[in-house]
Amino acid sequence: MMTRPTARRRLLSLALAVALSGPVAAQNFEAFTVSDIRVDGLQRISAGTVFTYLPVEKGDVVDRNRSTEAIRALFRTGFFSDVKLERQGEILVVTVVERPAINTIKLEGNKELKTDEVLKGLKGIGLSEGETYNPLNLDRVTQELTRQYNNRGKYSVTIEPVVTQLDRNRVDLLIRIVEGKPAKIRDINIVGNNLYPDSEIQDGWESSTSNWLSWYRKNDQYSREKLSGDLEKLSDFYLNRGFVDFNVESTQIAISPTKEDMYITANVSEGEKYKISEVKVSGDTIIPVERVEQLVVVKPGQFFSRALLELTTDSISTMLSNIGYAFAEVNPVPEINREDHTVALNFVVNPGPRVQVRRVIFKGNVSTADEVLRREMRQFENTWYSQAALDRSKIRLQRLGFFETVEVETPQVAGKKDQVDVVITVKERNAGTFVFGIGYSQLGGIITSVQLQQNNFLGTGNRFGIGLSKNDYSTSLNFSYVDPYFTDDGVSVGYNVSYSDYDQSTTSTARYSAGNAAGEATFGIPLSENTSVSFSLGIYRNKITTTDNVTPRQITDYLIETLGDRQRYPDSTIVYDDDANPVTPDVTLVIPGPNRQWVVNAWTLKAGWALDTRNSYIFPSRGTLHRLSGEIALPGSDLTYYSINYSFENYRPLGRYLILKTGLELGYGDSYGDTGNAGLPFFKNYYAGGPGSVRGFVANTLGPLDTTSYYYREPQPLGGPIKTIGTFEFYFPRLLDSPSARLSTFVDYGNVFDNNDRFSLSKFRVTAGVALQWQSPMGPITISYAMPIRKEDGDQIERLQFTFGQQY
Repeated sequence: MMTRPTARRRLLSLALAVALSGPVAAQNFEAFTVSDIRVDGLQRISAGTVFTYLPVEKGDVVDRNRSTEAIRALFRTGFFSDVKLERQGEILVVTVVERPAINTIKLEGNKELKTDEVLKGLKGIGLSEGETYNPLNLDRVTQELTRQYNNRGKYSVTIEPVVTQLDRNRVDLLIRIVEGKPAKIRDINIVGNNLYPDSEIQDGWESSTSNWLSWYRKNDQYSREKLSGDLEKLSDFYLNRGFVDFNVESTQIAISPTKEDMYITANVSEGEKYKISEVKVSGDTIIPVERVEQLVVVKPGQFFSRALLELTTDSISTMLSNIGYAFAEVNPVPEINREDHTVALNFVVNPGPRVQVRRVIFKGNVSTADEVLRREMRQFENTWYSQAALDRSKIRLQRLGFFETVEVETPQVAGKKDQVDVVITVKERNAGTFVFGIGYSQLGGIITSVQLQQNNFLGTGNRFGIGLSKNDYSTSLNFSYVDPYFTDDGVSVGYNVSYSDYDQSTTSTARYSAGNAAGEATFGIPLSENTSVSFSLGIYRNKITTTDNVTPRQITDYLIETLGDRQRYPDSTIVYDDDANPVTPDVTLVIPGPNRQWVVNAWTLKAGWALDTRNSYIFPSRGTLHRLSGEIALPGSDLTYYSINYSFENYRPLGRYLILKTGLELGYGDSYGDTGNAGLPFFKNYYAGGPGSVRGFVANTLGPLDTTSYYYREPQPLGGPIKTIGTFEFYFPRLLDSPSARLSTFVDYGNVFDNNDRFSLSKFRVTAGVALQWQSPMGPITISYAMPIRKEDGDQIERLQFTFGQQY
């Protein structure tokens, strides 16, 4: 009698035999010689494609084994869902059922994963428009997308592929994604930490339970990658404090039934604390061992620290890479004595071959000439490799402002262990194009302009600008040109010619009119990689028109004191005719008008010094800028004066999520010589308030005011010869996923004063707010919203401020 297990095994064997013989059931024929081959069932695929993969030709003998081999070969192509071989006389008939072609692929509901990246991944496994549809590939996609979402902490994700059949054997694919909510970390528990509390250990982790910054940092959302990094930080924490035997013995991740709550537990073994007993350097150090030992920051008697170990190895490797040893290795070899808990360290140096740079290659610079990039390079061809020179070259390219990104690669030359190529890949910005359009600023109102402004003129790196601009209070025409590499040493030469006609009766500054024509030649000389000086010599002619009872008395008094009074105009003539007495002659009265006009001619000399270590021109994230400049109206000018300006910017990353900018602007001016004690000319005064200054106040309205004019309700700002403005601004680099835009929050402070005696910190105005900066193709756009923290009665508040477009 057949037992039950034996019967089950035989039924299973029979099922497998049927399954395996299915594809060849129709090919149970005797061997024959093929006289011809016919293919039936083709729609999109050509017969030639079938013959390419079919391992049977005319004249071959086909039997059961050959037919099975042929069917399997055609199935392996992935083009067919069914294949049959039949015999009609001496003709071999191949009957196929084609898989459908993919017409379109669409994704729906994906926010966490970008559509372009997903489609690119689908193409890599054969799922793209125009390709043959294979259901197995769709299953692989579902599994992979689920895995990626799980790695991002979204365990409740559902992915539903929808296949729609079309005519002509085509299908549309729709992948519906419901991402769900990311799983939140409810508890992180470290078991076995007897010496340090959880809060100290977890300081700086990317994974955390919910806190007031979680909306931005998203650190309460579980991610497998973040947790792996945090466990590495856990090991670093102990290894940097001497616990050589520390070990993370196990980790447990628990998820709630709703798949929205995560609980993390790490079991650790702290071990004992070890000290350094001996430190030495061995191997081929290339340079004297004494110099290498100066870079060793690990000293006997200290507790073991992996951070100091890595700092030492990096310092030695960097030093060697700067003299050509690009592949230098420094291996710290520890000798652990577990009896007395000490570690002896031996830094073994293997410099490898000294490497030369064969070629410097630029990619991505479609508009910018290679020469513009090459002259910024500090790593040259046919010279020894230097990591410091490469790093400096990258920063110089970023500071040009022409590129969104700059990437540096150093592939090894094939077959040459001592040569590399330097490949610089850049992504050019859209800015620096022809601009014709309209803009708006709250200082000048609507700005209409026809202009060409190119910081990278025709890809040469030269700066060129010409344009006509008009707004509510001014019309200006200007031309500028700067060649930053007039000489190979980087001496720059530039020219500026401008004419402007200002009618300030509608602005938020003192009311008067001015027509100004000026010309200037500038020169810049680099002193070092980060330091430069500049000089300029210019001439200007300023025609100033005042109006009695409209222009502040301080301005007219200054002009009269320094240049003398001027005749008023236009004259009005009134004739009195006494018709009753013809003998009496007519009386004519000439009444002078309210306007007076002064002309100021001056020669000016300007000089400046700058130290700039910022890593980018547009959106720096680290580095410092110091700029000191001065201007003097030379003797022989109608007005003799001088001014001194200092500006400071510092950018410091505060972790991955925050950048602190500290800024300061100082200005001081006065008169000298023939102008006597009249002070800085009013048209050279400093102003404060508005965009680029103390945001939240109406532009230029801070500081000394005039209240004597009859025709204006609001006091007129006069500006002053002393300026102090500062800012603390916090940028959020990861809040906007764009290299051309960033958000910030800020605190601005400052004011202007009319003399030293009135300078007082208590007079500073302070505001706080948020801002958006965007480097758009049409020019920079800045929007800010600020609330005054310290203000006084009479201050003009303007919380929302923005500028759009470029203004000459």
